[in-house]
Amino acid sequence: MNSALPYAVDASLVNATSTVAALVDSLRTEARLLGDLAAIMRRQRESVTHDDLQGVDDSVFSTHRVLVTLQEARRRRRTLNHVLGEGDDLSVVALEEFFNGELPTSVAEAAEALRGSALALQQEVTVNRRVLREAISAGDRQVQMLVSAANGGTGAGAVPANGGRLIDRKV
Repeated sequence: MNSALPYAVDASLVNATSTVAALVDSLRTEARLLGDLAAIMRRQRESVTHDDLQGVDDSVFSTHRVLVTLQEARRRRRTLNHVLGEGDDLSVVALEEFFNGELPTSVAEAAEALRGSALALQQEVTVNRRVLREAISAGDRQVQMLVSAANGGTGAGAVPANGGRLIDRKV
């Protein structure tokens, strides 16, 4: 019996409850960090469309900072997985199995938030890849036109399909 409490407390229940609370907090932290990354991807895309090199550079730095923090959050979750008696790789999907199909509501909500954040980030990254690929391609076409013009080629007066812009602002 704990002398600070007027009743007996099962230490394993307290530890299990605090471990579940820590797991929920860890999942929510990861979801928030993935949401932060998705927001950074949107700002990066906006910077690219406005030819804002400083904004792109800032987004790269911000991405790195959030990824380091996310790595720490995942390390924390791996530690909690070990406390729960599982290995490093207790996935969000495997949580339901771990709790024998009776996932606590708070864990289920946090896991769903993490899945949703991961999906949103995946979509943002897909769009950014396309935008950046198009920007690089447009830049290559501009360079080819300039080289052609410098060499007296006929491409000097040609206007590319995107009107000479480096970025296609249609997303």
